[in-house]
Formats: sequence, C-alpha cells, structure tokens
Amino acid sequence: MTRFSKRQFVIDTGKEEVPIEGYEHKSVATKYLMKRRRSLLVTKDKEKVNRLFDELPREVTVKGQQLDKTFKVNWERVGTTEFEGARFVFTLEAV
Repeated sequence: MTRFSKRQFVIDTGKEEVPIEGYEHKSVATKYLMKRRRSLLVTKDKEKVNRLFDELPREVTVKGQQLDKTFKVNWERVGTTEFEGARFVFTLEAV
C-alpha cells in the first residue's frame, strides 16, 4: 500500500490567498470551506452572520505545484438537499 504525503496548496478566493496542506484539491477546498462555515455557526450576532454570509467565496481556486483546480461553491442558508435543515451547507462543483 502506497502512502501519500501531504502536499502544499494555496487557496485563492479572489480576495485572499491561504496556504494549506492536504492530499488532493477537492479535500483541501472542503477543509477550508468547513472552517468558514464553522465561523458562521458559532457567531451569535445576526448582523455579523449576514455580513459573513455575504462575504463567503462563491468560487475557490486550489493551486498545487503542477495543477490548479477551480470549484464553484453553492451556499445555502438552510439545506434543501441531503442535509435538510442544516444551516449554511455548501456544494462544490468543478469548473
């Protein structure tokens, strides 16, 4: 069994670039978006939640050493698909 080591990636949201480690492009993007989602869930101030939700990235580019992949992010305030009732769910779609 071959074991892959973590690689260096850079997440580009258009507003910021964040260095991050991971195994593949999609899992790195998911990890970053889950952190952004978590900050929304723990915020109690409604105005701040609305502002943070408006600032969420709608497109994320994950830059590796050899390959860049772009994902379109579809955010929902309340889930309507698999995680119905969950707040701030997102789906990733490769562009």
